[in-house]
Amino acid sequence: MTEVLIVRPGATTFDDAGRIKGSLDIPLSPAGVQQAERLSVALQTVKLDCLYVAPCTSAQASAEQIAERNFCRQRSLDCLRNLDHGLWQGKLLSEVKRLQPTYYRQFQDDPVHVCPPGGETVAEAIQRVQPTIDKILNKHVGGRIAFLLPDPLASIVQCSLQGRQFQDIWKLERDGGTFDILRLEPSPIQYELNPA
Repeated sequence: MTEVLIVRPGATTFDDAGRIKGSLDIPLSPAGVQQAERLSVALQTVKLDCLYVAPCTSAQASAEQIAERNFCRQRSLDCLRNLDHGLWQGKLLSEVKRLQPTYYRQFQDDPVHVCPPGGETVAEAIQRVQPTIDKILNKHVGGRIAFLLPDPLASIVQCSLQGRQFQDIWKLERDGGTFDILRLEPSPIQYELNPA
């Protein structure tokens, strides 16, 4: 059995304000720094083979906090950048819901095929991360690893690994500085990320 921790970095100022961050690179907010510190304490005794980190500033800063207490190997991977929300990035979520209610609802109902204007679909994000996730899981069969990813990418990867429908990504989103533990049986079917 392989254990996979899906770890969310501390919150950013955009998270605190209810703005859509997407793939924008925003630093931790003061609250996010505290969340990253608590995360570091929570993970200090968890033996990890490796922590795979998204390239954004919030994930990198959270990884630095974790490294102060947990001396596992860390790797930053560019393909783990967050879902691109295109023209919605930087806007208040309430603003998008009000100005584009139909399109926003379609994105919520079918994120695999519908994306924000100028952004990427969940299917495109999966195609971007799938080869790397598969390779990492095959490398660490029977071990314990963690992915430090912002939402919604964290929820997308979690849905994929659990074989859930991608409409569930919104149900899996968590507060900053939290993590979920997945226990995966070594099976190529479970490790294959499939947007269908």
